[in-house]
Amino acid sequence: MRPPSAALALAAVLAAGCAEEEPAATQAPAPARPAEEYLGVETRLLDPELVNLRVTLAGDATAEELRAYADCAAAQYTLIRGYGFARHVRTNLGEEGGNSTADAVYTISPSLPPGFATLDAEAVVEDCAARGIPTV
Repeated sequence: MRPPSAALALAAVLAAGCAEEEPAATQAPAPARPAEEYLGVETRLLDPELVNLRVTLAGDATAEELRAYADCAAAQYTLIRGYGFARHVRTNLGEEGGNSTADAVYTISPSLPPGFATLDAEAVVEDCAARGIPTV
């Protein structure tokens, strides 16, 4: 007896969603850009522990540069809210008026959250300062 194709499709989708993402701490750092190319961060609180950040970089930017900028902003926001950790949920990349954008969502929490792509907010903010990437 052959399994239904819908069950196979669902299994494939679930397996694809289980691909492991490297923790942010082990990803290669993005090179810093000139300060004037970091065009700002828009922050929206979606839930008490869920935040949406929209960052903009001048001109063409790589996914790595946009993610680094979003991580830096998320880490600073986490500290501002009195928490110590964040976890990256998703990032959508785009372009608007010749600039590169990232629309990212993070959970924030007082203790290290489960899962991948977790950020120790204090360590990330220090790293961002050392690399010349603005936070909020």
